[in-house]
Amino acid sequence: MIENSNYQSLRKDIFKQLCKDLYNDQIKKTINNLPYQLTKKDSHEELDLIKNEILLAMGLNPTAKNDTELSAELNTALNLKEVKQPVVTVNRKICDLCQKKYGPDYCRVGCDINEKEGLLIEDGRCISCGKCIPKCPLEAVSDKVEFFPLYKYLKNDTQVYANVAPAIMGQFGEKVTAGHLRSAFKKIGFTDMVEVALFADIVTLREADEYNRLVQKEGDFMITSCCCPVWVNMVTKHYPSLNNHLTRTVSPMIASGRLIKLLFPDAITVFIGPCIAKKAEAKHPELKGAIDFVLTFDELDLIFEALNIDPARLPEDNKEQSSRGGRVYARTGGVSQAVSDTVKRLSPHEHVKFKANQADGVKNCKKLLDELKEGKVEATFIEGMGCEGGCVGGPKRINDIKEATRLVNKFGSKARSQTPIDNNNIYHIFNYLTQLIESQEQIIDEETYDNILVRK
Repeated sequence: MIENSNYQSLRKDIFKQLCKDLYNDQIKKTINNLPYQLTKKDSHEELDLIKNEILLAMGLNPTAKNDTELSAELNTALNLKEVKQPVVTVNRKICDLCQKKYGPDYCRVGCDINEKEGLLIEDGRCISCGKCIPKCPLEAVSDKVEFFPLYKYLKNDTQVYANVAPAIMGQFGEKVTAGHLRSAFKKIGFTDMVEVALFADIVTLREADEYNRLVQKEGDFMITSCCCPVWVNMVTKHYPSLNNHLTRTVSPMIASGRLIKLLFPDAITVFIGPCIAKKAEAKHPELKGAIDFVLTFDELDLIFEALNIDPARLPEDNKEQSSRGGRVYARTGGVSQAVSDTVKRLSPHEHVKFKANQADGVKNCKKLLDELKEGKVEATFIEGMGCEGGCVGGPKRINDIKEATRLVNKFGSKARSQTPIDNNNIYHIFNYLTQLIESQEQIIDEETYDNILVRK
């Protein structure tokens, strides 16, 4: 029997082997035998458990049975148009082992929103933060991988764009630049890489305009951090009385997908970040269609390993895309800083002094929202990040949070433009789309750009 502590290692080995066989055009020959190669015991229990992990690695539900043919499931995975909800799920075969060993009432895996109620994955209240995943001592809880349904687009003539989160800088080594990463993505089969930080710049302009309209007097406030779906889910699902203060602006991820698809209607967009919740956000009914697939940093790292790609050894393919403001979205306080700087540029004579209050981590965010609901928070701009440290603390990060924060700030300091309002790339994008932009005010005109920047 596989040792309890090795399931995470097993998942990594499975995914890397699947990627190798996929790119070597051997997977149809090897997949049915893979479970037998990964165990020394020919037990139905263990084989079904491994089959479930293979299904998860291909983006499918872990519903394997004794007679499940993985070659048939492979065809299903490769032809999926999208990975289905829920993105966080449970390998019940591992749970069966747990119950046999400890009894049916042993499970202590709960949700940070309400720890007493256990998992909320399937009852509509899940915020997709992924905090439950490391809580299971047998590692039965995990998220589906979306690489297999993406593969067919990477291997044909489809334009496929890697929309990388601002938190990516430094995750694959301090010396790995955005140019190195762009080259690495092209080796995998992507058409190009775009910095989502550029779209964070665009979102910042709209949020600054939204702030100026909403905060007119003492006591007014705006809830932001549209970049964090965990935070937005907390507000909308658990604090409905605060919804009217929540920004209507979409996340930079969604803005990036919508804009790319305006420029290239047949393109496939793939977000790459440290966040599990982004997989759920891409499938939200109000936002669906902007981002086709989501990969995480640790999944990308395994793809690099499987395909023997070392980004640091590749030539740099550099493009200057984003400002410092967009790049620091990756860490706690970055959104507040970017919006504050932009508000001051747009409206140097503020109606009310800009005062931000931030929280990071689900429990701290819950505490802040409780205090906000009770009127105990004196701030005009409320920012929440579901992960400690912000996106750099995401559950699928590679780097240490402090080191990742340092490297994100370093990358931000190297930007040619310090604030979003100075980023000429924004003007070029909207000029190309409309040929009508003559002033910065039109860039954040709500009526013109609602279809791109606002939740439907």
